[in-house]
Amino acid sequence: MKTTGRALGYLASGIPAGMMGLLWTMAASLAVGLLALTHLGGPVFLGVAWVTRRLATAERRRAGWVLGQPIASPYIPVAADTIRRRVAEVAGQPATWRDVLWLVVLFPIGLAGGLAGMMIAAVDLGTIAAPAWAWAVPNPHAPFPMKPLLTTTPGRFGLTLIGLALLPLTVWLLRTLARAQTTAARALLAPGLHTHLAQENARLAQTRARVVDAQAAELRRIERDLHDGAQARIVAAGMTLALAARKLRTGATAEPDVELARRQLDEALAELRRLVRGIHPPILTDRGLYAALAALAADSPLRVELRGDPQARYSPAVESAAYFVVAEGLTNAGKHAEAATCVIELTQTVTTIVVTLTDDGRGGADPSGAGLDGLRRRVEALDGTLTITSPPGGPTVMRAEFPCAS
Repeated sequence: MKTTGRALGYLASGIPAGMMGLLWTMAASLAVGLLALTHLGGPVFLGVAWVTRRLATAERRRAGWVLGQPIASPYIPVAADTIRRRVAEVAGQPATWRDVLWLVVLFPIGLAGGLAGMMIAAVDLGTIAAPAWAWAVPNPHAPFPMKPLLTTTPGRFGLTLIGLALLPLTVWLLRTLARAQTTAARALLAPGLHTHLAQENARLAQTRARVVDAQAAELRRIERDLHDGAQARIVAAGMTLALAARKLRTGATAEPDVELARRQLDEALAELRRLVRGIHPPILTDRGLYAALAALAADSPLRVELRGDPQARYSPAVESAAYFVVAEGLTNAGKHAEAATCVIELTQTVTTIVVTLTDDGRGGADPSGAGLDGLRRRVEALDGTLTITSPPGGPTVMRAEFPCAS
């Protein structure tokens, strides 16, 4: 009955809302039309648009009584610095004019729906309550069959039974009327194609900026690792060999120095291999994502179960991003979550490739942490999504979704 009550409230409130919307639209149109050719035209238009948007926002919230949640806002932020440009941006948004259109059509729609809804509810409730009021308004001249229903006690209770029998129909009619009106509201007040395209453009611009930042950070990391790791060891090996050459010229033994230089070069080679694996593990290219994850699982101190198709191959970009998502997840599970077991699952649908990593650790992972944020940038660069669920006490579930077209 709560849903029915909301539907009736929505229909009844549509009458004053429609009258207010119509009066405001007429007054605003007159004000803007008269002042359009003056210097006050721009500020007045912006003020009218501001009020109109507030009224439309109230309508979106009112529709939420029936829909369960308010209709999303369709407006694009205005960043212009002058009145002329702000007017152009606001007037260029289709949502501005769709708000005006809804406030105009709300009057007939709200009036018709409100009157119909209140009449349907009043008739049925009045019929159910007939024993409480019919005795006070007897009508001996009423036509058959209303006369026995209104003038006799059995007839009045018979009206109650009729009202109860019609209650499901009344509920259905009220909800149908409310849904029809909110459908019209959503068609005009919900974000349209223009808003979706603008939001997608803004999202892509933000993602592109994040990818550029992540790439720059990755290059700085590689440069730092080369400078502090392999390069330092190679320089040390060169100095050791130079010392060995000086000893050989004086006739001293240089075998310990040559052995030390060899160890330094081996360490530099191992450092370079580690660095290459951090950029793009060769096993990904040679054997694919499943084999690379199997190698990660074998090296992990956790008990790892890997599920998926060993023969499946994906685009190189997806395989690389998925590999590092799992690598970071396994590291966090063992280092921070104190997990003992972990499950890695690879699945593919018609439109997406999903990599899910679940551990039995203590949970409480911060999705906005630096390491996870870097992984999110990798995934978003491929137009994918990374979601992390980690309630205190666990388990932690890391889910990366990639579109198949990536």
